[in-house]
Amino acid sequence: MTPAYHVPVLYTASLDGLAIDPAGTYVDVTFGGGGHSRGILEKLGPDGRLLAFDCDPDAAANAPDDPRFTLIPENFRYIRNFLRLHSVTKVDGILADLGVSSHQFDTAERGFSIREDGDLDMRMDPRLVDGADTLLGGNEAALTIVLRNYGELPRPHLAAKALIAAHSENSKWSTARLCDVLRPLAPRQKEAQYLAQAFQALRIAVNDELGALEDLLKASLSLLGPGGRLAVISYHSLEDRMVKRFMRAGNLSGEVPKDLRGQHLAPFDKVTGKALAADDEEKERNPRARSARLRVAHRNNHPAAAENTQAI
Repeated sequence: MTPAYHVPVLYTASLDGLAIDPAGTYVDVTFGGGGHSRGILEKLGPDGRLLAFDCDPDAAANAPDDPRFTLIPENFRYIRNFLRLHSVTKVDGILADLGVSSHQFDTAERGFSIREDGDLDMRMDPRLVDGADTLLGGNEAALTIVLRNYGELPRPHLAAKALIAAHSENSKWSTARLCDVLRPLAPRQKEAQYLAQAFQALRIAVNDELGALEDLLKASLSLLGPGGRLAVISYHSLEDRMVKRFMRAGNLSGEVPKDLRGQHLAPFDKVTGKALAADDEEKERNPRARSARLRVAHRNNHPAAAENTQAI
């Protein structure tokens, strides 16, 4: 792993949050440059096991040569199926560092960054059929929904209209051209933020990131045994809101289920009361950490809660 590939965010806090058992089985669902995975391996003993997911083929070059480690080159939304293929049905901890890796941002041809000019692709998994450029040749109403819901863009209909019109003039999209089309619509002195929100919206839609996160959270209910830890690092409010609600209630509505006697059936207990943020030193050293939020919860052994989640 080269130092430039990806600097792990909230490294110590996330590893501490997992409360690693040296003989336990853990999953890093966002392997990337392998920083968090290497930290987990350092805490595991000879009987411990770590499985990692990453659908980006570039990540494979960072895999450590360690008999306790297995890299699964798939999207983490399929975690339950692929763990089963590796004879794993229960784990002691799951770590997710969501979003885009530093490597993906810095590789211009991947099309993730407003700072680098390249084809407008944004696919984390190159096996996906379409990239972001396809969205811009689609339906204006659908594009408006993407920009509103995933980027929380002000006046998203205007951005969608401009993008659809620009697509009809020239079907070739690049990150620079996307910025040129949207820049006149940005609020004064908030240009970079506006463009970043638009890029975020397209990226989330292309990769179905929130759908994948939902699948992962639901799978964690059956994969984590009593006392097992779920640690999630998110980078924007859409992700963090989902994680917060799920850790509170075991569902995406955030409403804690109750039995007939009014007893709470939440399957998780919080380890972190509030989301943990990077300190000033880490933010200075690693700008990507500025928006990072870590939440950790552990699976309780409440029998009624376990029964209540079997159908999820």
